[in-house]
Amino acid sequence: MPALTGLPVRVEAVRGLRDRRGPVHAGSFLRARRIALDCTRAEFPRIFVHEVAHFIWLRLGNAARLGYENVVRAEMAARARGELGWSAQWRKSALRAADIDRRTRRWREYCCESFCDTAAWLYGGIERHEEFTLGAGRRRRRRTWFAANLGNRTLSI
Repeated sequence: MPALTGLPVRVEAVRGLRDRRGPVHAGSFLRARRIALDCTRAEFPRIFVHEVAHFIWLRLGNAARLGYENVVRAEMAARARGELGWSAQWRKSALRAADIDRRTRRWREYCCESFCDTAAWLYGGIERHEEFTLGAGRRRRRRTWFAANLGNRTLSI
């Protein structure tokens, strides 16, 4: 994972964590600089990296975010199936063509979750997981994008 700088982010365990749709493994509160986790020890690396990636996405900048959108837009145009985590997969499944064309909130939220799930896949230290369903070619393209845009630089979160 790229080196990160910035003010501290508080990380805490919260049992019974939920959002408006039901139980969740974690939540990031960007303005409060806080991550709440409700996951097993085995899931911790993947979930933690996903949540940290929300802070990276926030500070990434419009040009880089649009670049990542273009990667997943190409996947959608090619009708690529699968994702690298459930949080992106269920959002992807709910997308309509108009969401992509108009860059609706639904599309932008999917792109964010896809970015965070991809970061978790890349940096979470887990080779295989039942939620890693995106094809190998698409995974390579995402890995290449991350290397070119995050690479070895230090990121301020």
